[in-house]
Amino acid sequence: MKPHRLCMTHHLVLSYGLHKKMEIYRPHKAYPIELAQFHSADYVEFLHRITPDTQHLYASELTRYNLGEDCPVFDNLFEFCQIYTGGTLDAARRLNHKTCDIAINWAGGLHHAKKCEASGFCYINDLVLGILELLKYHARVLYIDIDVHHGDGVEEAFYFTDRVMTVSFHKYGDLFFPGTGDIKDIGEREGKYYAINIPLKDGIDDSSFTRLFKTIIAKVIETYLPGAIVLQCGADSLARDRLGCFNLSIEGHAECVKFVKKFNIPLLVTGGGGYTKENVARCWAVETGVLLDTELPNEIPNNEYIEYFAPDYTLKVPNLNMDNLNSKTYLSSIKVQVMESLRSIQHAPGVQMQEVPPDFYIPDFDEDELDPDERVDQHTQDKQIHRDDEYYEGDNDNDHDDGAR
Repeated sequence: MKPHRLCMTHHLVLSYGLHKKMEIYRPHKAYPIELAQFHSADYVEFLHRITPDTQHLYASELTRYNLGEDCPVFDNLFEFCQIYTGGTLDAARRLNHKTCDIAINWAGGLHHAKKCEASGFCYINDLVLGILELLKYHARVLYIDIDVHHGDGVEEAFYFTDRVMTVSFHKYGDLFFPGTGDIKDIGEREGKYYAINIPLKDGIDDSSFTRLFKTIIAKVIETYLPGAIVLQCGADSLARDRLGCFNLSIEGHAECVKFVKKFNIPLLVTGGGGYTKENVARCWAVETGVLLDTELPNEIPNNEYIEYFAPDYTLKVPNLNMDNLNSKTYLSSIKVQVMESLRSIQHAPGVQMQEVPPDFYIPDFDEDELDPDERVDQHTQDKQIHRDDEYYEGDNDNDHDDGAR
């Protein structure tokens, strides 16, 4: 989960020239008040305060907020959360304001974080916050998760509402993390039938996975009629992942992205898990291409991280020769149960018209009051730039000089 895999992805996207076909923005750092739209204020405050040097003073809080083990405290932890969450919030707002039809934040997708605790290297749940933002403009939001792990934090956040339908395809059983996501978990109260879980066994391959995915997602969209879709593309469902146990090729994984795109519904795409970092970068570069209707040559162009793709320096990664423990009978029974659940939904739920809440709280600053001798950080500088576009190529492009991303 180190940000290094995001640098690799970014360089691969640039080396294929994909940045020329889209707009690239630096996200704002999410404010604590924005994070507290879902998370408890005391948890946000603790994340803001804790450092590796002071953690020994907070043993009881570390236990209460589930920090340590899978969720270590590291330098600049809070800033890391602010940046990846800011990306998802900005993506949602651009979709809301119709300044784009597809928005991508490969740094986001941290689907395990709960209201009051961290889980599975997820500290702030950017997906929940992004969906809450989309709900300001859309009566119904569909969340789809193809990470190998169950999207438990997102499901839990919306378990009692029909405003969000969550659909998670994941490994279930054998005490696999996080241990939730049984097909019988379908939501409760107003949210009954609006949580869909597709529990899978080891070794699922492209044909089984994509067939099931397309059948279920087509029916979900036809029934639920979402105004926006959030697609979490965790790459730990790929073959050869260090933690995963599925047998998907990059093409199989990307086929799911291609299928969702075809519905032409406002789409927010995020990353997620993925622990064989060169394959994570390959996967998300290919899926960026899919979202741009651009097929990428198999030979990887030269870039700063080219040696990580040795010895073949190619995009395609073959499947493993492993048993698919998901029998046709098993997959058929899952499909039948999901279709039965969808039939229980009479019609797509509506919502009463109301005033749209403001986008977010940004503290104003007066340019005249800024001390020119004080060092201004990059994000503050960005706020003083009046251009709406962030990435451009030209004689005055500083990105080449100072390594800015």
